[in-house]
Amino acid sequence: MTRERIDGAARLSRTASRRDCGALRAVIATMLLGGGLLVPDAAAWAATAGAPHLDGGELGLIWIVPFVGILLSIAILPLLAPTLWHNHFGKISGAWALAFIGPFTIIYGFELALYEVLHTLFLEYIPFIILLFALFTVAGGIRLKGALRATPVVNTGLLGVGTAIASWMGTTGAAMLLIRPMIKANAWREHNVHVFVFFIFLVANIGGSLTPLGDPPLFLGFLKGVDFFWPTSHMLLPMLLVAGSLLAIFYVLDSYYFRKEAKQQSVDTDEPLGLEGAQNIILLAGVVGAVLLSGIWKPGISFTVYHVNVELQNIARDLLLLFLAFLSWSFTSAQSRKANGFSWFPIVEVGKLFAGIFLTIIPAIAILRAGTSGALEPVVSMVSGPGGEPNNAAYFWLTGVLSSFLDNAPTYLVFFNTAGGDAATLMGPLATTLLAISAGAVFMGANTYIGNAPNFMVRSIAEERGIKMPSFFGFMGWSALFLLPIFAVVTFLFF
Repeated sequence: MTRERIDGAARLSRTASRRDCGALRAVIATMLLGGGLLVPDAAAWAATAGAPHLDGGELGLIWIVPFVGILLSIAILPLLAPTLWHNHFGKISGAWALAFIGPFTIIYGFELALYEVLHTLFLEYIPFIILLFALFTVAGGIRLKGALRATPVVNTGLLGVGTAIASWMGTTGAAMLLIRPMIKANAWREHNVHVFVFFIFLVANIGGSLTPLGDPPLFLGFLKGVDFFWPTSHMLLPMLLVAGSLLAIFYVLDSYYFRKEAKQQSVDTDEPLGLEGAQNIILLAGVVGAVLLSGIWKPGISFTVYHVNVELQNIARDLLLLFLAFLSWSFTSAQSRKANGFSWFPIVEVGKLFAGIFLTIIPAIAILRAGTSGALEPVVSMVSGPGGEPNNAAYFWLTGVLSSFLDNAPTYLVFFNTAGGDAATLMGPLATTLLAISAGAVFMGANTYIGNAPNFMVRSIAEERGIKMPSFFGFMGWSALFLLPIFAVVTFLFF
């Protein structure tokens, strides 16, 4: 699949043993070998002359079997074979990746396969995992001292704060900043799983609705010409409706579970509330600044690795992110991280699983990008009415449903271009269409663990700390119960 993908833009995009630390060192070594693009512009995605080309219209749906396979493995194996999954999830992820790459190489040739793999690694996976690694390391050095009693008011307040800051520091940044304080505050609660489900709904997704800094799809829209504050004005009412509804539901639900607690928290009053490792807040702001800088600074210098253009600003961004992570690790005491329950396992798990996801998703995105020429033509055709007018409700739901399972950034751009791809027109007479695409991509990333980058990370951190998070399908049950009815109301009121 050519990574002119989606009209020349890309995804921004979502207690360790010694073996885990060794795996982490391998991940870091891989990162150091490549730069890459987190949120590239059109020029960065332009292939060099003579680059191999894959037409998504030539691919049948059989090619998405490895992608479906890795999703089903994530969903089913932890339930049916937990020991096997825990010990070999990296091998299973790699096996599904090979199940795609092997046949693809045989049928389409080594050159095209190499191009697709390198393009995915340099411009998608490596920048993705570097960003998560930096946020995970820096935010993991911020520790809430003292005892915070997790009453319904406190929990709702923390979720509200996380939702509010996510648009300005990114959903991943906000989630990584607040997940450990939320876990610590709720550790004494017998009924606490719902807290982290709603945390994913609100902090890791809905909260990123108001600026391009909040969520990868909106940043890609910004790079395509959408005004920086357009989401702030147009997404505000839908976001307040969804976030306000979820916070109200959460307060009622948390109050119910709070009254059922068999024991009350024993609070250690000797240590007052406070923050340890506050220097990491400055480093966290540096992470956000590094990502923003890579979207603004355009020196016009790039390096080519087998037809894949890697631009200087993105190499600089990734090196800066690694440097910020190094500073955080160096200037945060090991004792503080240990008290914070910090370990490398969550980032190792995400790194291994998403390597397989990023590779197996190649044909799925190629077919979707082919539009009416591809195997998903019936789906893409649903967004237009009989006279060619946009069906905004279909734009909202199709962008959202596909964003729930594919990366929400390229899905946003598929439908952005399907709607014409002209930012001025989409902000003007087709503003409702752009709102539908934006809201679908941002809101419905909350439907599954893989819908947005921080979802799976939050799940991994919570499970490592002893929280029995829902299974893949179990989480979808929560989203179907609480999110889909609200999205239906959003459709009625806005689209």
